[in-house]
Amino acid sequence: MKLVIAEKPSVARDLARVMGAKEAKEGYIAGNGYAFTYAFGHLVQLCTPQSYGYSTWSIANLPIIPQEFKLEAKKIRKDGKQIDDAGALKQLNIIKSLIEQAEEIIVATDAGREGELIFRNIYYYLGAKVPFKRLWISSQTDKAIKEGFATLKEGTEYDSLYFSARSRSESDWLIGINATQAITLAAGNQGLLSLGRVQTPTLAMICSRYLENTAFKPQAFYKIQASFEKDAIAFKATSSKIDVKELAEETVAKITVGSEAKVLKVEAKETKEQPPLLFDLTSLQQDANKKYGYSADQTLNIAQSLYERKVITYPRTGSRYIGEDVFEKVPELFQHLSATAHESIAGIAGNLLDAKLNKRSVDDKKVTDHHALLVTDEKPSAMPMDQQNIYNMIAKRMVESFSEVCLKDITTVTLDANGVELIAKGTVIRQYGWRLSPEQMEAPDEDKNSDDQDNENVQLPKLSAEEILEVLAVDLSERFTKAKPIHTEASLLKAMETSGKEIEDEEMRQAMKDCGLGTPATRAATIETLFQREYIKRDKKKLIPTPKGLTLYNLVKDRSIAKVTLTGKWEQKLEEMRANKVSYDVFMKHIKDYTERITKELVQLRVSIAHEAPVPLQKNNIKCPKCASGKVQLYDKVAQCDLYARGCDFKIWRTLNGVTLDEKELKNLLEKGKTSTLKAVKNQEGKIVEGVLVFKDFKVSVV
Repeated sequence: MKLVIAEKPSVARDLARVMGAKEAKEGYIAGNGYAFTYAFGHLVQLCTPQSYGYSTWSIANLPIIPQEFKLEAKKIRKDGKQIDDAGALKQLNIIKSLIEQAEEIIVATDAGREGELIFRNIYYYLGAKVPFKRLWISSQTDKAIKEGFATLKEGTEYDSLYFSARSRSESDWLIGINATQAITLAAGNQGLLSLGRVQTPTLAMICSRYLENTAFKPQAFYKIQASFEKDAIAFKATSSKIDVKELAEETVAKITVGSEAKVLKVEAKETKEQPPLLFDLTSLQQDANKKYGYSADQTLNIAQSLYERKVITYPRTGSRYIGEDVFEKVPELFQHLSATAHESIAGIAGNLLDAKLNKRSVDDKKVTDHHALLVTDEKPSAMPMDQQNIYNMIAKRMVESFSEVCLKDITTVTLDANGVELIAKGTVIRQYGWRLSPEQMEAPDEDKNSDDQDNENVQLPKLSAEEILEVLAVDLSERFTKAKPIHTEASLLKAMETSGKEIEDEEMRQAMKDCGLGTPATRAATIETLFQREYIKRDKKKLIPTPKGLTLYNLVKDRSIAKVTLTGKWEQKLEEMRANKVSYDVFMKHIKDYTERITKELVQLRVSIAHEAPVPLQKNNIKCPKCASGKVQLYDKVAQCDLYARGCDFKIWRTLNGVTLDEKELKNLLEKGKTSTLKAVKNQEGKIVEGVLVFKDFKVSVV
């Protein structure tokens, strides 16, 4: 029997159907010589510090660096404690039983770094010795699945991918565990402060941009704009920026309505604007955030749903290119789109059937584990609106990417109006090409600073040097410089891709990918973690740091753990490991040395933090209801366990249901489970009543 291990039940069912296995069993599907089973994502994880004997948080224990990392079944948190996930244990036992019966294992987890780690952790945790092969496919269509099973790869071909994934996981553990404990213990009663290899530099980018924006003081500048007309075509010409108001007023006084301006020179330049590259996950997430306001995580989940519906290729790709072999099938996909896609996309796809296709997105050398996002030849059925939106974006980008270049004539006219130089610019589209129509002209990038941008005239009259024009109107306008905008998810993803470097050129950004923050598959999760930690919040599309996030940023902003470039270099080394250029041992030695250094740095912060830490208003003997070992300290607005920094996360507001509790009533509530009768309590309906506050299951109610 051949055992196929997929990443999730839905994929296992799909593979089983295609390969003719129909007998549903508990935890797997059997038939036709196969058994198809599955994980639920990560069934096995790296052991917690407790497994190495570190049961409490203490500076004396740091840094925690295991001699050898151990694996354990997935854990869940319940009542403040880590306990085994019963569902994970059950499924692991089913997989173990199937492995014992198998002659060969076929790895069918997602074809990428994380999918490889999910399988290998299960395999090594269960002590399996059965040989395994790899199913490596880029789409879930029946055709792709059958071809994949017919051309299975040797499992050892993906050892370097596994070591890269393992290194990422272990380095995240080392830096996350040690840095989090070090900063939390150093900060005392400021609560649990979480740091991470990728999340902290990402938070630093959000906070530094926010602080730069809010501290920005606009500077006034002035521009002169004169109006002209020739051959019934009106246009305007603008001066360069003038910083001093008095000088601007003196300058504009030189130009009067009815005076003459001479054309000094006319420069016409033809430019070719290449179509955009195909989408990878990060660029799809950026555009979906700009267009629909979808978060990176939402877009990933929607794309994953489309992949499982077989209508797009593998979404967690970091490549914006396809190989020559895939390019050969593109005309078939356009044939498919011309018959099934949205009307506007179908028409363009049809026009491309007999056209010479642009090959900018075709490069075998630039395809990584998976090629760029494409639609498949599977006919899409009715979809929810969010899925339809993402599908249409991918389909539209396909027809754009393989369309002709956009040809523009850009004309720059320089005029002299009584000694004042004025510039008029005009852009005329000679061939829309990939832009398809005037309506397709791109909106300005919302992350670009537009302080000094003037509208470019779409049309200018035919002009020549030495020609004299009459000034029809003149205007002096006061303008203000603008700060770089606060990050949105779109601009943050762009910054993460290039380790914060502002690179507009698409090809250059591609070259930076190996040293970006995180990977296309992990960036969404990193941003979501910052929300879960309550370090950032959304204000429409803007990402705003919370007071907690700013507090953490101010503590670590000058430390190496917040440096974007350092994390980018690690990502580059992990990519080199995947390509067999760097060894696991060399990389992990570097990470362990760094862990020791950053832990020491953060622990030493406690001296400078001490005088800023909040001081309890009074000592007391209220027993912590959660850990039973600590005492509840009273602060101005909250009460929390004094063992908070050692892992007990109990905290409660002092003001509950409109009443601020003194020490006596708080003691009654937490130790006896209820207060005495209070005269003015706000009940569940918001009415002021006489009642008793009751504390049960860590929730407070009124009776």
